[in-house]
Amino acid sequence: MANLRDIKKRISSVTSTKQITRTMEMVSTAKIRRALDRATQAEPYKKALTDVMHTVASDTETAGDNPMLKTHEEFKRGLIIAITSDRGLAGGFNVNVERTCEKIAREWEHDGAECEIIACGRKASEYFRSRANTVMHFEGSSADPSLEDARMIASYICDEYSKGQLDRVEIVYHHARNRVDQVLRTEHLLPLDPEMIAMAHGPRKNADEGPERVSSSFKFVPSAQHVLAELVPSYILTVIHQALIDSAAAEQGARRKAMHSATENASSIISTLTRTYNRVRQASITTEINEIVGGAAALEEH
Repeated sequence: MANLRDIKKRISSVTSTKQITRTMEMVSTAKIRRALDRATQAEPYKKALTDVMHTVASDTETAGDNPMLKTHEEFKRGLIIAITSDRGLAGGFNVNVERTCEKIAREWEHDGAECEIIACGRKASEYFRSRANTVMHFEGSSADPSLEDARMIASYICDEYSKGQLDRVEIVYHHARNRVDQVLRTEHLLPLDPEMIAMAHGPRKNADEGPERVSSSFKFVPSAQHVLAELVPSYILTVIHQALIDSAAAEQGARRKAMHSATENASSIISTLTRTYNRVRQASITTEINEIVGGAAALEEH
């Protein structure tokens, strides 16, 4: 039978853990509100930029000379931008991204193409360090992404793609649908596709999001080609930065959900241990009473 002292120590340990998980849940709840507000505030600029990009890129004559809209004849080298968190305790948040990236990499390798990784977040950086060709990594800013990080990524992939060193670019991250739900997304970034640009929230191609055409009339000065050349880097930068801040909100939501589940599990364990403690204590008291009664009866016989 379990020792009362051991059970009591176990209850105390689980109670301390419950207090920690409950505190982390409250902190994540406060942070996700700010992260979602930041993502929401960035949407109007992205939507306006997408409007112009779609209008210009949809013109075949205008887009014909832009290297970012050209599909390379051979697929030799691809790049995946993997966006995870710096810290754990977020359920399957990081594991899902890592597994999806590995699945894409295997498919590319099966087609005879090499795969490079840009790891955003300490978890992705540590995971892919010895498993893939990591060309860039960013750590320490997953909860508060900076525009400078997104600019470095955008500059690298634009240069490499325009030189013909890259043939395809994908982004893998979690989208914060709301404070509770997070959706894993794989977005095609390069080569730019006018059909994907037409999506309401950027180059997303998911079953639950159909394209939403935008219609606006513009007069381009000095020319549509010149405007497109200036817009493409800005658009790619905006998509990457939006994915980073979207993932930051999703991270807090996933951590809040994980800590809420951990708190409930701790409560369940404490309840079970308390019942066990009471049963053991009652059995111990009953045994002591029986020993006392037995001793008294033995004395009466003498």
